[in-house]
Amino acid sequence: MAMRTRSGGTATAGARTGRWAGVALMLGSGLSNQVGAAVAALAFPVIGPVGVVAVRQWVAAAVLLAAGRPRPWTFTAAQWRPVLGLAVVFATMNLSLYEAVSRIGLGLAVTLEFLGPLAVALAGSRRRADLVCAVAAAGAVAVLTRPRPATDYLGIGLALLAAACWGCYILLNRTLGARLPGAQGSAAAAAVSGLLYAPVGAVALWLRPPTAPALACALTAGVLASAVPFLADALALRRVPVHFFGIFMSVNPVLAALVGTVVLGQRLDAASWAAIAVVVTANATAVTTAARR
Repeated sequence: MAMRTRSGGTATAGARTGRWAGVALMLGSGLSNQVGAAVAALAFPVIGPVGVVAVRQWVAAAVLLAAGRPRPWTFTAAQWRPVLGLAVVFATMNLSLYEAVSRIGLGLAVTLEFLGPLAVALAGSRRRADLVCAVAAAGAVAVLTRPRPATDYLGIGLALLAAACWGCYILLNRTLGARLPGAQGSAAAAAVSGLLYAPVGAVALWLRPPTAPALACALTAGVLASAVPFLADALALRRVPVHFFGIFMSVNPVLAALVGTVVLGQRLDAASWAAIAVVVTANATAVTTAARR
């Protein structure tokens, strides 16, 4: 009996340690992603968001190809359709987000982008709690986009486009997960997206020649915002439940606002901080109720 107790205690302690390791990995992933976006913004004055996104897409393609090892010659038409759709979403989502960051700041852009996964979590729900989440998120968006002398409506629109792309990204990844094993679908989509950016990035970097520091920032952003989160998230999902992972992702707008303040000097007023907190709470609540269903 004592041996069983010790064994059970060891197993419990191991599970607890694994869970804390998963939390640390998720926190590291979120910080890496937002610091990567901030570092990318440092290169905007030299090569612009288009040049930075092109470099990031190439880095993401290299990382995902190495990890997913897709075999595109074996794909059927039914498998290629979501791959191509995801490639377009990849390209549009990152460009619209970085353009939004260059106009309205990191914290606000990432918060608005988070409306995408929130909409997916709430879609089709008839629960009262989810309705409250939707109303709260709508109120928060109204606060974040309220008319002010310095309001950049194009930047807000680009962030909302990134949100729509993120929602599509989630739905397309679900389809790919059902039609292709492992990370083959995501890897193939990243490769196609990288190819799409080959001419675009070449023209952007020719028109705005990169300096060594700007190119270093773009490459660093590609690693921090693509390679590190991909590997950290994959390891974290082995240690924590999927619904907990989704809830923890809600901290990203807060991390983005903090990183934007510290790295880029982008300060938000009290009302914007309150609205970010509402979006984070609404997203966490929606993911929780969706997991229960």
